[in-house]
Amino acid sequence: MVSLLLVAGVAVAAFVGFNIGGSSTGVAFGPAVGSGSVSKTGAAALMTVFAVLGGATAGTNVIETMGGDIVPSSQFTLVASVAVLFFVGLALLVSNLFGVPASTSMTAVGAIAGLGVATGTVDWEVMGRIVTWWLVAPITAFWLCAVVGRYLYPHLEARFALESPGEERSTRERVGTALVVAIGCYMAYAAGASNVANAVGPLYGGRLFGDAFTPYVALAGLAIGVGAFTIARRTLDTVGNDLTDLPVLAALIVEVVSATIITGLSQIGIPASLAVSATMCIVGLGWGRATRTTTLADAATEAVAGPPETDGDEGGVSVDAIADGDGPAAPEPGEVPKIGEEEPAEVTAADLFDPAATGRVVMLWILTPSISAVASYLVFRYLPLV
Repeated sequence: MVSLLLVAGVAVAAFVGFNIGGSSTGVAFGPAVGSGSVSKTGAAALMTVFAVLGGATAGTNVIETMGGDIVPSSQFTLVASVAVLFFVGLALLVSNLFGVPASTSMTAVGAIAGLGVATGTVDWEVMGRIVTWWLVAPITAFWLCAVVGRYLYPHLEARFALESPGEERSTRERVGTALVVAIGCYMAYAAGASNVANAVGPLYGGRLFGDAFTPYVALAGLAIGVGAFTIARRTLDTVGNDLTDLPVLAALIVEVVSATIITGLSQIGIPASLAVSATMCIVGLGWGRATRTTTLADAATEAVAGPPETDGDEGGVSVDAIADGDGPAAPEPGEVPKIGEEEPAEVTAADLFDPAATGRVVMLWILTPSISAVASYLVFRYLPLV
């Protein structure tokens, strides 16, 4: 009986890791694939290597949190570990079937919290600290990228002019390709540091393979690699193409901000969501770019007095004046328009987020951890598994 449960535990952990690979690869390399800097196969290979590296270093802190801090390690019997991991894998599978990068950490913590609530052993102080960071991290990601999008992005774009690679690559294109792939690897490292624990934390809590971290990281890494080469293709399309058509420079900004936030949280043992932070970076960057069409003073004036009159020759520039060439002068090549002078058509096309796709992502973020937490609570509350 024990041997069968052991096989089941390994299989379910591998199933979770498989779904993590499908979800996190899109988050880590979606911008790189969307900008044409790396192929889907290359992204999968890089994801596997750097996720294992992240799990073996900063990820051990998160494994300890998931395997004994939220609920006591004594609660992770082999049966309980299998059940928790099953709920996590089921919720993640639902998310991947929709082609949306799931909040893996929230899903895993939800399942463990369901166990803790059902048995009366959850550490609410630890849960409070984790949930606080869940709120702080995406808000920070959004506003950092919103500020960059509004005030810095056009200047960086004019100065560096990074472009997606073409058939004949210029030096700038080569530099841009190298940077976006390198930082994608950094994101894969951050994903491994945070998400390896989601696949094997319960097994480590029960010390299924002993006290050493190596076998747990190896199991998760192998499963993540399989997921990266298979079901990750849908999430690569979602992040790289549906949310926004990212140019290379925007991809670099999203990757640096989100990976830095998650790596920092992993160092202090917080199981944070790379999917949430990265997508909020994309939304924040697009929103920040969109706000360049108006100044803060103009926005405040409109809020109080209403929009200005634009009929005839009073207030604003008429359509006829623009057609006759009497409107605002176009900026010289390489010159950045000032805030309030940028035309809406210049910043609301391919470089902004898609609200419909973003809404679908947010809905699945709420749904997947809810599924795992409720299912876990009901099973451990009413079935004698612990």
